[in-house]
Amino acid sequence: MADWIEAALGDGRLGRAAERVVRVLRDQPRFASYASTAELAERAGVNVATVVRAAQALGFSGWPALRVELRSRYLASLSAGEVLAEHAGSDADPVRAAVRADREGLRTLELTLEPGRVRALAASIHTARRTRVVGSGTFAAPGLQLAHAAGIMGYDVERFDVGGTALVNALARMGPEDLLLACDLWRLPTALRAAVRVAGQRSVPVAVITDRRDSPLAEGAAHLLLVPSEGVGMFPSLVPAMSVIHAVLAELARIGGDGVLRAVRDTERLWEESELF
Repeated sequence: MADWIEAALGDGRLGRAAERVVRVLRDQPRFASYASTAELAERAGVNVATVVRAAQALGFSGWPALRVELRSRYLASLSAGEVLAEHAGSDADPVRAAVRADREGLRTLELTLEPGRVRALAASIHTARRTRVVGSGTFAAPGLQLAHAAGIMGYDVERFDVGGTALVNALARMGPEDLLLACDLWRLPTALRAAVRVAGQRSVPVAVITDRRDSPLAEGAAHLLLVPSEGVGMFPSLVPAMSVIHAVLAELARIGGDGVLRAVRDTERLWEESELF
């Protein structure tokens, strides 16, 4: 279990009732990652208000935000096959189950997302000389959407594949006036961690979209956006992360104002001249 849970139990800042809640989190991570506030309160032998206070004492806005963290950490500890087994038999219709899971992910995102963090990230992209986005495999998809749409709006945003000399060369040309955005969902590739480390050495501000508050990339990040990511099969869902990117793009359009409108119109004109559609 997370070091911050052990630290909370050891530093004496929790009352006895809150400690009972945190011990359930530590000793029964699977149960806690699924439990409602009432279920956790019953298991810990406390009232619902104590569960909420315990979550806040650990630095979360409430139980929903803490449960997202616990669930993400629990699933990240499993292999793809183990994740599939975790969901096996949970629903006879995986198609409808997938839609329901995404809907639940968005509901949880709405409860836990801090809009100010989205606005702050958009503001940094708006003022950055250039923004470079890194992610791995399917988890690079949010960055692809951001780079494509922001580019249409006139922003210098580009996505890079994780690893290789091209990425290192790109990072070598970046500095404090730029921004590196990393998408860290489920498992963290060593190349992604290395890219963030290089960025830090060059004083490049780093933004992180992740499903774990204690992601190794979170330390020193200028921006940290937390998203739920649980799906129904063996892989996480990207719907909440893509929704956050949608929100960032909407905010970029707002703060970009007339400049964004001109850039979009100019891009569309070039599309027409090039007979792309």
